Amino acid sequence: MLQNIISFSLRNKLIVLLMTAGLIIWGAYSFTQLPIDAVPDITNNQVQVISAAPDLAAPEVERLITFPIEQALASIPGKIELRSFSRFGLSLVTIVFDDETDIYWARQQVSEKLGQAMALIPGGLTQPELAPVSTGLGEIYQYTLDVAPAFQQTYSLSDLRTIQDWIVRRQLLGTLGVADVSSFGGYLKQYEVSINPLQLRSMNVSVSEVFNALETNNQNTGGSYIERGEEALLIRTKGLLSSEEDIGKVV
Repeated sequence: MLQNIISFSLRNKLIVLLMTAGLIIWGAYSFTQLPIDAVPDITNNQVQVISAAPDLAAPEVERLITFPIEQALASIPGKIELRSFSRFGLSLVTIVFDDETDIYWARQQVSEKLGQAMALIPGGLTQPELAPVSTGLGEIYQYTLDVAPAFQQTYSLSDLRTIQDWIVRRQLLGTLGVADVSSFGGYLKQYEVSINPLQLRSMNVSVSEVFNALETNNQNTGGSYIERGEEALLIRTKGLLSSEEDIGKVV
């Protein structure tokens, strides 16, 4: 067999040369289409459940959140491993499935089981969420927001973080193939009310009353509409707090 191949190659040099050139061209084209990754993602087939509870210590997170979630997820088909860790204010439960399990089917099963877990978690402690369909090794790009020298005094680090969260991140999330965009750095814009318990006590006001007042005064409301000829004028009040002055006016 091998002798016949050698004899054919010697008698038909042009054909062999053309076939070799075709293989080289085909190989070069196939090489450009290979999904090459410098750091391949070797993470197993997993779904993560993240639960934030800022007011709870690690033992309370384990007892009140992590354990009920583990109980609810223990009977999912295709599961090969269930692990978790609890720390101050955070619960992370990881469910590992076999390689044949479709990741989106697995996420659907986990979502359905979380409904059962919510019945075992005391009300108002947390709202479990599924992590994005990505891992730490799936990170494909890092970028920074910078300011042109002429506008250094115009935009602060807080402004850049706000632009990142409300403009750049929202546009990138609509890009095909992007599972999530994680923001870090800068100063997150927020308003914090610092309470003096002694002054509240002297005025016979509780912390919960302050919280409820801020919550009820930080919302828009509707008031039906007024008909005027062929027009209908909508009535609504704007009550969202947007500055320190607005917060100071809350009774």
